[in-house]
Formats: sequence, C-alpha cells, structure tokens
Amino acid sequence: MTSFSDNDILDTMASNPEAGFRKLLGAYKEPVYWHIRRITVVHHDAEDALQETFIRVFRNIGKFRRDMSLAAWVFRIASNEALRALDRRKDFHSPLDGATESAGIAADEYFDYSDLETVRLQRAIHSLPPKQQLAFNLRYYDEFDYAEIARITDSTVAAAKANYHAAKEKIIRFMNSHD
Repeated sequence: MTSFSDNDILDTMASNPEAGFRKLLGAYKEPVYWHIRRITVVHHDAEDALQETFIRVFRNIGKFRRDMSLAAWVFRIASNEALRALDRRKDFHSPLDGATESAGIAADEYFDYSDLETVRLQRAIHSLPPKQQLAFNLRYYDEFDYAEIARITDSTVAAAKANYHAAKEKIIRFMNSHD
C-alpha cells in the first residue's frame, strides 16, 4: 500500500513535518480516498472527508502510538470522517438508489455506474449496518487482516471476523435475490 515505510514517514514527520506529510500523502491519499468513497459514494463528500482525515492526522501525529500500524490509524480516522460526512447529510440519497438494470445511471468521472454488477455490489454493501460495511470494505477492498480491522473499527478480532462474514453472507443473499 505504501511506497515509504511507516517508520520512514513518521521519522520524517518528526524531523521535517512538511516533507513527512508529503510522504504520508504520497503513500495514503489514493487508498484512503477510495476507502472513504466506498462509504460516502459521492465524490464531493469523499473529498471533504479526505481533507478532514489528513488535517486530523497532521494535527494528531504526535499522539500516534506505534502499537498499531500507521495505515490502521489513518484508516480509522478516515472511517470516522466518512461516517461523519454521512451523518451531516441526513437526507442522503445515493446515486446507487434507483439505478435499474435497464436504465442504469450516468457515470461520473470517478465511478462507472454503467457497470451494473458493480452497482449491485455497491447497493448490497450500502444495505449493511455500518460495522459490517466497514469490515467488508476493509477486508475485501483494502485487504486488511482481521487484527488491523479490529484496530480500525475499535473492536475485537472476533467481532471483525463476525462482521465480515455476516456482511459477506448478506451481500451474497442480496446479489442472489436481485438477479
């Protein structure tokens, strides 16, 4: 995921915050954006949450404890910011809502809504409770192990596994019922 090691990023941030922050952005900006985007769906909200994520990371880097990976810490902050973005938008209507097999919906420059299987998968994911949605996204898309998912979601490894497997089963049922 990163082109720099966590230690390299952290050491650089300690000695030269601006250069360290550039390394951090280089390593994490794109994967964190897509993590947030899968939660918020809308590019504008993902951009806002991404900006807030890195502001929080920069302001709180001195509080980072190396008992978890930097990636897990950054993704934890990003997950919280993505969920805050959804809370701010109480009237949330996903671009995925109303997309039909026959009509589809217009693609934006970041996501191809004409790929109907992807739209169905995203609908299935968005039908999940937040903890299951996060566990599924972190495991399936971001390829975190269960221990890291537990750290990111502030849960146990057993809960991370249970949330992922419950999400997977619900997604399978959703996909099979919407054929």
